[in-house]
Amino acid sequence: MNQGILLGVIADDFTGASDVAGMLVHSGMRTLLTIGVPVAGVVDADADAVVVALKSRTVPADEAVRQSLAALAWQRGCGARHFYFKYCSTFDSTPKGNIGPVIDALMRELGTDFTIACPAFPVNGRTIYRGHLFVGDQLLSDSGMRDHPLTPMRDANLVRVLQAQLAQRVGLLRQDIVARGAAVVRNAIDVLRSEGVQVAIADCLADADLHVLAQACADMPLLTAGSGLALALPHVYRERGWLQPNPHAARLDPMVGPAAVISGSCSTATNAQVEAWRGAGLQALAIDPRALARGEPVVERAVNWARWRLDREPALIYATAGVAELQAVQAELGVAHSGELVESALAQIARSLVEGGVQRLVIAGGETSGAVVQALGVQALRIGPQICPGVPWTQAQGRPLWLALKSGNFGGPEFFLQALKLNLHAA
Repeated sequence: MNQGILLGVIADDFTGASDVAGMLVHSGMRTLLTIGVPVAGVVDADADAVVVALKSRTVPADEAVRQSLAALAWQRGCGARHFYFKYCSTFDSTPKGNIGPVIDALMRELGTDFTIACPAFPVNGRTIYRGHLFVGDQLLSDSGMRDHPLTPMRDANLVRVLQAQLAQRVGLLRQDIVARGAAVVRNAIDVLRSEGVQVAIADCLADADLHVLAQACADMPLLTAGSGLALALPHVYRERGWLQPNPHAARLDPMVGPAAVISGSCSTATNAQVEAWRGAGLQALAIDPRALARGEPVVERAVNWARWRLDREPALIYATAGVAELQAVQAELGVAHSGELVESALAQIARSLVEGGVQRLVIAGGETSGAVVQALGVQALRIGPQICPGVPWTQAQGRPLWLALKSGNFGGPEFFLQALKLNLHAA
C-alpha cells in the first residue's frame, strides 16, 4: 500500500534523471519523472518517488542552485520525506561547481550538517578507492572524460575536487571502513562529524558497498550520489517497512512506430556506438557544425534525408566526433557556440521527425537529451525496462512517444542496436 512520496530526487541533467529513475523502478519503486519543476503540484497518487530532471550541470553555479532549491521546494510540497541529489558517475560539472554549491544549498535548506557524496556505479565500471574515481581500470583523469567538451575532468581525487567547491570541510569514508558494515560506517560518520567534516566522499568498489552505505545513511535527510546508490536504497526502505515494492513498476505501453537515433555526445563510448551502427550497414547522417555556422539548411536536409528512410528501417543522425575533430571545431567556432549550434539543430531535427510520425527515439548525450526533450514539449516520463545499466526506456506521459535518454559514457558498442532490438521485440 502506498504511503505517500518517500523520496525526492533532484537530477542535474536529463539522462541522469532517467538513469536514477530507472534504478528506483528496477527495485519496485513507482516513480514519476518530471521535466523541470512542474508548475502545478499534482503528483501521481501511486508514486513512491518523484525525480525532477534539471538541465543544471553546465549552467552558472548560482542558477544551478536556484533550480535545485525550486525542485526541493516542489518535492517538499508533495510530501517527500527524504531527498537525493543525483549527479553523473564521473562527478563532472563546471570548474566552480556545480556539485559543491548545490550540495551546500540543499544542506542549508534541509537543516542538515552531514551528507555523503558517492558517484560510484560499479556495474558500469565507476568505482572509488581512497577517494579516487576510476572508470574501468583507469583513473578518471586518464579516461575519455579528460577531454570532455564541456566538463573536462583532469583530477581523479574527489576529495580535492569537491573541497575546491565547498567552504565546508570534505572528508573520506575509506573502503576498509565500508567493507566492515553499516554499524562501522555510522561510527566513522560520528568521528568525521566530531572533526568538523560535513561532506564525506564514500569509497565503493562493488554493489555490496552500495548496500552498506544505503543501510548506514538511509535516515539522512539528504544523500548525494550517482545512480548506483539508488539501486540499493529501495531494499533498505522495504526492510524498514517504508516501501511495498510494485512488480509492475517498469511497465510501459507496447512500443510501436518508426524509430530514430539522435546522437550529440562525443564521448569515447558513443563514438564506438556510432561506428558499430555504421559498421552494421545501417543508415547514418553526420551533422556538420561548420555548415550550421555558415547558415546552411542543415536541419531541413537532415529531416528530408531521414523521412523516406524511416518507413523501412531506423536511421541515425549524429554530431558525434573524435577528439581531434571536436577540438578543431571548438577552436574555430568556440566551445559554447559550437555546442549550442549542435544542440539546437538536433533538437529541431528530433521535433520534426516526431511531428512526421517517429514514435521511438534513442538520444545520446546529456545536453542533447535535455534539448530534445524540451523541444518535444515532454513534461513527465513514465519509466520502463532497462536497456543496459543506467539507461531505461521511458514513455512520455499521455503520449505514444518512447524515449531512451543515454548518458554519453554509458553502454557498449552495440547499444543503439541493442536498444532498438529490445524496442522492436517489446512491440
